[in-house]
Amino acid sequence: MKSISIIMPIHNTEEFLEQSIQSVLQQTYQHFELLLLNDNSMDNSQGIIDEFQKSDSRIKTHHFTERHGVGAVRNSGIEMATGDYIYFLDSDDFLPPNTLQLLIENSKNFDLLSGNEVLADVSQEQDDSNLPDQNEIKIYTEEKYDLIRNSSVLNRLFSKSFILNNDIRFSEDLECFSDLPFLVHAFSATKEVPYVKGSVYYKRRRNDPISNPSLNQTSMEVQITDFMRVYMQLKDKYIDDKNINLFLDNQLLSFYRGPIVQYLDSNHKVDKVFPVLSDSARRMNSNLVKTIPAHTKKEIRELRKGNIARYKKINLRHQRLRNLKTALKGRRRLYIQLYRSLFMKMPMKKKTVVFESFLGKSYSDSPKYIYEYMINNKMDYNYVWIFNEKKNIPGNAIQVKRFSLKYFYYLARAKYWVSNSRLPITLNKREGNVYLQTWHGTPLKQLVFDMEDVYSADPNYKPNFYKQSRRWDYLSSPNAYSSEIFRRAFKYEKEMLEFGYPRNDILYTKNNPDNINDLKNSMSIPTDKKVVLYAPTWRDDEFFSAGKYKFTLQLELDKLQAELGDNYIVLLRMHYFIANQLDISEYSGFVYDFSSYDDIAELYLVSDILITDYSSVFFDFANLKRPILFYTYDLENYRDKLRGFYLDIENEVPGPLLRTTEEIIDAIATIEDVQKEYQSKYDSFYKRFCAWDNGNASKNTVNAVFKGK
Repeated sequence: MKSISIIMPIHNTEEFLEQSIQSVLQQTYQHFELLLLNDNSMDNSQGIIDEFQKSDSRIKTHHFTERHGVGAVRNSGIEMATGDYIYFLDSDDFLPPNTLQLLIENSKNFDLLSGNEVLADVSQEQDDSNLPDQNEIKIYTEEKYDLIRNSSVLNRLFSKSFILNNDIRFSEDLECFSDLPFLVHAFSATKEVPYVKGSVYYKRRRNDPISNPSLNQTSMEVQITDFMRVYMQLKDKYIDDKNINLFLDNQLLSFYRGPIVQYLDSNHKVDKVFPVLSDSARRMNSNLVKTIPAHTKKEIRELRKGNIARYKKINLRHQRLRNLKTALKGRRRLYIQLYRSLFMKMPMKKKTVVFESFLGKSYSDSPKYIYEYMINNKMDYNYVWIFNEKKNIPGNAIQVKRFSLKYFYYLARAKYWVSNSRLPITLNKREGNVYLQTWHGTPLKQLVFDMEDVYSADPNYKPNFYKQSRRWDYLSSPNAYSSEIFRRAFKYEKEMLEFGYPRNDILYTKNNPDNINDLKNSMSIPTDKKVVLYAPTWRDDEFFSAGKYKFTLQLELDKLQAELGDNYIVLLRMHYFIANQLDISEYSGFVYDFSSYDDIAELYLVSDILITDYSSVFFDFANLKRPILFYTYDLENYRDKLRGFYLDIENEVPGPLLRTTEEIIDAIATIEDVQKEYQSKYDSFYKRFCAWDNGNASKNTVNAVFKGK
């Protein structure tokens, strides 16, 4: 029976490693050895490797005490391998159960076989029932080089004797593209290559290219330099092989017209890579250059001449043409191009402040209270508010519709931005602009770079967040606990404003019977009944699309009404990400939906009890020292799969964790006893999380950002 040596280089992939190894051990074809080669990992990869080695004799390991790189480690694996065939698997990827079976069944006398590579999200549950037809096999001969389109050895089975007899090895002096010399050599040394479509390899799309990038997430400057180096080396080695030269030239053209053109959006970047681009362009076949589009042909011509000044001019025209084509694809794209190429070049308005709260959905949160402090103190600024719909607000601020032409105009020209959520990644920040990020909560759930997996609609959540947060000049923090987390989870290194949240000022300045009754009257809710506020958060894995999440109400309102309707009313406040409307028509006079009410701080003031789950609202509500109940019916799933918590929620929160509506009803009916039971915990919680809030956060924030105090 034919044996397979599976070579797995490993470097700092502890969060993926177990799944990767298990996918090998669960293969239907079991006659293999698994070589786990730890390339001096700094995480717990070695510990995971050791545990697996104890449980399976087919696992062999080696630990490199210095970093060698993937090419060198794979070469070492080839020397260690004892199987008839060799298969390469990256330690963050994984396989469906029948991959090796399909390859080995079709191996016959072939030197190598290629399979199908599928991109997989980090959080994606793979459905192996949708894999391609297992029996679909095609033999490539003259067009065999087409199979190197992704420049990767992954999901290819190689005869070990074929590798050794032809002395095929990986490049060890490249960070990227070390596979290409191996593949070109292998394909040139064999006459035919079967493509086994049913053999699938899951290539993981890593969601954190900032903290721990994969090789294909390496900086474009490194990728360009390494590709050009390997291109030149292979051109020299196979100078007389027309097929390989044509393949290499087409690879270069494809790489140039795609990633390189996108990368070269400034003269500064051109300066960095022009020498290697110029050297490579000179080696391209002149007849091939004649067949490419005119604008690319002009650029290649100047690269071949080594004329950087002329190249920059042509490249600039090319970039402008690309931008124009993009702008003509839709209104918003046109506005973005105007923002970048026209509005940002106009003089900055040094006395203009742009405010936005919750993506333009409301007049609320810390931006509202900063704005009102500034207008109440008659500060000499011009104010712009971004809304989805026009609002009735104090002062004479200009109201601008989000994503309108004026939206891009004012953001491009204003010196100051104040927002409590991320502004779009398409908005470049100009020199001199000051961006105050007030954020929107004390973190209970893990944030951004503290999250291992991202179960959301946006697979680029982490890299996009990183780019957007580099624009922040100031970040508001409500307490020392949050400051520590923000620094780490946001990778934030600029100035932290540690004054508490401006949005909580009202909880100190208007926490009195007269103001509370005025608010109740303005909300048209009874003044003679106690108020329960239910404010749950969203679930990362329940969504319609990015930024639009669905929510199913688990709290049984009919039971609440039957037991508590004589003395209480319930206010519902859904998270602003939740897109579906709740039908509460049958509970008229008892349940009120305030999900679209702008300012949740005003809802806190009128509420006697808060019910929440994993929302950060309870950190703010705690400033009022009123009872808090936690309705955590899906605690294990939310804590252990979706997010994870910074606090020990079962021991540190200032209220009981309740699983059923009946438990909620009982807690409300005996709320004084609940208060007494949790008073000590509440006091210590208040001291830890509410100590900075005192009604002056808006004043202190404005002094720091606008007055330099």
